[in-house]
Amino acid sequence: MYTLLDTIKSPEDLRKLERDQLPQLAAELREFLVESVSKTGGHLSSNLGTVELTIALHTIFNTPQDKLVWDVGHQTYVHKILTGRRAAMSTLRMKGGIAGFPKREESPYDTFGTGHSSTSISAALGMAAAAKLRGSDERAAAIIGDGAMTGGMAFEALNNAGAMDANVLVILNDNDMSISRPVGALNNYLAKLMSGRFYAAVRSRSEKMLKGMPPVLEFAKRTEEHLKGMVIPGTMFEEFGFNYIGPIDGHDIDVLLDTLSNIRKLEGPQFLHIVTQKGKGYDKAEADCLLYHGVSKFDRTSGIVPKPTQQQTYTQVFGDWLCDMAAADEKLVGITPAMCEGSGMPEFAEKFPQRYFDVGIAEQHALTFAAGMACEGYKPVVAIYSTFLQRAYDQLIHDITIQNLPVMLAIDRGGLVGADGATHAGSFDLSFLRCIPNMTIMTPSDESECRMMLSTAYQMNSPTAVRYPRGSGPGVATENHLQTIPVGKGEVRLAGKDIAILAFGSMLEPALEAGKQLGATVANMRFVKPLDEELVMRLAREHTLIVTVEENTIQGGAGSAVAECLAKQGVAVSTLHLGLPDHFIEQGEHKQLLADAGLDAAGILRSIQTRAARK
Repeated sequence: MYTLLDTIKSPEDLRKLERDQLPQLAAELREFLVESVSKTGGHLSSNLGTVELTIALHTIFNTPQDKLVWDVGHQTYVHKILTGRRAAMSTLRMKGGIAGFPKREESPYDTFGTGHSSTSISAALGMAAAAKLRGSDERAAAIIGDGAMTGGMAFEALNNAGAMDANVLVILNDNDMSISRPVGALNNYLAKLMSGRFYAAVRSRSEKMLKGMPPVLEFAKRTEEHLKGMVIPGTMFEEFGFNYIGPIDGHDIDVLLDTLSNIRKLEGPQFLHIVTQKGKGYDKAEADCLLYHGVSKFDRTSGIVPKPTQQQTYTQVFGDWLCDMAAADEKLVGITPAMCEGSGMPEFAEKFPQRYFDVGIAEQHALTFAAGMACEGYKPVVAIYSTFLQRAYDQLIHDITIQNLPVMLAIDRGGLVGADGATHAGSFDLSFLRCIPNMTIMTPSDESECRMMLSTAYQMNSPTAVRYPRGSGPGVATENHLQTIPVGKGEVRLAGKDIAILAFGSMLEPALEAGKQLGATVANMRFVKPLDEELVMRLAREHTLIVTVEENTIQGGAGSAVAECLAKQGVAVSTLHLGLPDHFIEQGEHKQLLADAGLDAAGILRSIQTRAARK
């Protein structure tokens, strides 16, 4: 089925091919991608769009000595295939298999691990600066999508790079045609011309010659900028200190090879703007690149993606609640850092467009923007993934909680997330939120409780967070009400003796199962902060062992809050804290990962029995 692809074990093999063989290799790679991802699931559209670019980069650059740094990293499947991991693609995003993102320990060609946005330019600049210190001619290239350019960190890096004169290349993969003009022969010709040594040499010599005539030099520079600005949208990047090249057709192998070959010889910061099409080469993905952006296993012939279970997810619970609360209160505004679909906000965006704000991949801005709206009497609801919230920690403390502003955080993907692995696992939010004054933190144990907690958080006039896991809960039906619950109050869900299991959020269901087998008391704690200290103390007095269970790291989490409560009251009772271990948990099936961490019913039961046996 494959001919050229079968011969590629590393980029060295790729460089042995003739140029006229590369379009065939691109076609074979696309065929392999569709076939492989249809069986494993994963990011398809973005990878189909970067086939020619990846081929060209590994052909022109001397990888891994030259460094390729991929932003976000969800478009690196072709990169993995060309760097010796083709056979391992059948294990993509599985436990023990290869990651869906670059990973330094996986391959020397993965020069920088990633999974979140807007980091590539900073990392590549650091590598370029290190090469300069060593006196090496190694190059570093950052490949960043136009969406990631909305992140402030990318512009911080651009600003720094322009002043450092390091040999760094930034490649803007403009795959939504969002900031580019139509690509044509003229643009491709200009890109080749301006990336060539002749243009660079003439420009350099002209500057030296005109230095003695400052007015003429300034006129010449302005004339060049305006002439380039008439045919290319690169004036902004030139102002950052980059030599801007493009836009060029990111699917034209010849143009890519010629342009990259010229750029590889240039000194200083270079900026290459390419235009690609998401889903290129697979008609189903071309027609609906969003559907195939991150896709489950599918039938490649029909393109049919199996519909998920009809059971309502926590994300859908939030989306429904948001619309209902917005209808009841015109002061509600919804904010997302570029995760409308992932956070369950499409219906809200459609029904309340004036009150919907997608700020782009800019988590820090999202929180301070929400703080500004709260200052003016609005009630912001920020829908954000747990790991994305990590990026805005200073803004949460400095701009929201110090000022005690009524900003509500709807934190999705709390706990383990399965196939996306460590970069997306919400393992730390309870720990890093709990230590902040003025915060209220709630952890729903089912869908109905989630909805009530969202209403409770919204009604409070202070910073609040409702933290829920990815996917579905136990399947408890919800109603379209806006009912609230008492703040800081938990409940006993199962009465027993000797052992009391204090479960937080998603851990209630396995705790109840283990508790039934042990004859233990099980409490649904509901609130991490304020903790129901009265309930904790009562259970401590009535039982000989207190067990806390949470889908969060043990260090500093909900269990720590219980231990601090007991210590403050001077209560001496045996405790056992169960949660995520002190290491990063890689990709795998969610249930299996929980079992490995001892957080399924069997694991909870085993841990408690082991503790009891020591007495």
